[in-house]
Amino acid sequence: MGGEFLTNGSRLEGDHFEAGSDPSLPAILLNSHVDVVPFEAEKWDHPPLGAEIDEDGRIYARGTQDMKSVGMQYLEAIRKLVASGYKPLRSVYVTFVPDEEIGGADGVGRFVESEIFKSLSIAVVLDEGLPSPTENYRVFNGERIPWSLQIKAVGQPGHGSKLYDDSASENLTKSIESMMRFRASQFDMLKAGLKPDGGVVSVNMVFLKAGTPSPDGFVMNLQPSEAEAGFDIRIPPTADLVALEKRLVEEWAPVSRNMSYKLWRFDQNLSGKQLLTGNDNSNPWWELLQNAVNEAGGKTSEPEIFPASTDSRYFRKAGLPAFGFSPISNTPSLLHDHNEYLSQAEYLRGIDMYVSIIKAYTSYSSP
Repeated sequence: MGGEFLTNGSRLEGDHFEAGSDPSLPAILLNSHVDVVPFEAEKWDHPPLGAEIDEDGRIYARGTQDMKSVGMQYLEAIRKLVASGYKPLRSVYVTFVPDEEIGGADGVGRFVESEIFKSLSIAVVLDEGLPSPTENYRVFNGERIPWSLQIKAVGQPGHGSKLYDDSASENLTKSIESMMRFRASQFDMLKAGLKPDGGVVSVNMVFLKAGTPSPDGFVMNLQPSEAEAGFDIRIPPTADLVALEKRLVEEWAPVSRNMSYKLWRFDQNLSGKQLLTGNDNSNPWWELLQNAVNEAGGKTSEPEIFPASTDSRYFRKAGLPAFGFSPISNTPSLLHDHNEYLSQAEYLRGIDMYVSIIKAYTSYSSP
């Protein structure tokens, strides 16, 4: 099986690894991040880092779904293929990267810009997906643009007993109310089943900052001169970015209400348009993935937009097709939640899925 281990820019050759038999064919990249989000251990039924297995065969640990299980499945699938004597046409690279949970800019973001990455000559990337509550595996061919938005209102400070127009708190409250109305309109479509979670614009307030601190809390008879709020916003490819930016300027942070804003965004290419990996006959990698899963006894749903963000966006920005795929079915999605788990049966079945996928991808002979 073709493969190399890369660390700190150096190549460490595995003794039992071979390059793909046709070096003219671009390679396959299997990507997995190794970082996990924090946890509140006291709210778990099992130690979050213990990987304990209960009587129902569930493995409890942070990262069982996001996404240490997938990284291990890559390696176990390759191990099985090597043991079987399989000889691939294409080489396979497996990357274990940091920082995905904090945006990936210093992880895959830097990696795809490196000469090492460019030298690998990658054809297609597989990365993390999400668990499916049904028997059909979920596949993701795009994701929502993340916006981190901070809005700030300023106004005249005054005594807590005084009523006057355009205070900082009043101006910020008007903006929050406008954003919550927009949020409700998107949430209504989601709850009605009109759109999937990756098809709506999500708006969630993540901090609210106002008031004048005192030794035991806040000064209660002083209206503040500044008030701020922060929002996590995720925007699907179907959204009208121009209209959303106009809404931001005119409704959410208008200068006429003494508002200002700071916006951090990830533009997936230079035009600002979001990139999607094709899922039709124009993309052989989608058909190969679908058929490989079927041959291994699984089923895939139609590709979706990932509701959050993954490292796949950096690969797509670099011009590569990338699919998000975690072979986890009949399992509730517990990413970042208490009691994250994966059943033994699903984990082992997922290895067989990747055996089939890797074999299909590495035996594909077209350039």
